[in-house]
Amino acid sequence: QVQLVESGGGLVQAGGSLRLSCAASGRSFSSYALGWFRQAPGKGRDFVAHVSWSGQITYYADSVEGRFTISRDNRKNTVYLQMNSLKPEDSAVYYCAASTSVTYGLWSQSREYDYWGQGTQVTVSS
Repeated sequence: QVQLVESGGGLVQAGGSLRLSCAASGRSFSSYALGWFRQAPGKGRDFVAHVSWSGQITYYADSVEGRFTISRDNRKNTVYLQMNSLKPEDSAVYYCAASTSVTYGLWSQSREYDYWGQGTQVTVSS
């Protein structure tokens, strides 16, 4: 089992940047695939980005491709989400998630992830 704690959220102006972190505790962090999701008020939880256990394979939602970068440091048991050129529509609660085994092609599906953090709020002002 793994516990996930997000940090780094806050209020930023449009065009600005934030870096979210998600620290994990528990065993075998390096064996988990990891993802970031977000949920805006009144909406469902949407996929943002995914990184494989090795960190070598990444996938992004079309809405963030080219602006966001997911990475992980297995020595520090941490996954990051660097967010640049932020837009008001990026405002949401951001969650990190860990999966013991993601079915190929389904990395954007929340049901593929076994463990979730409590979320961190990101607000982008116009």
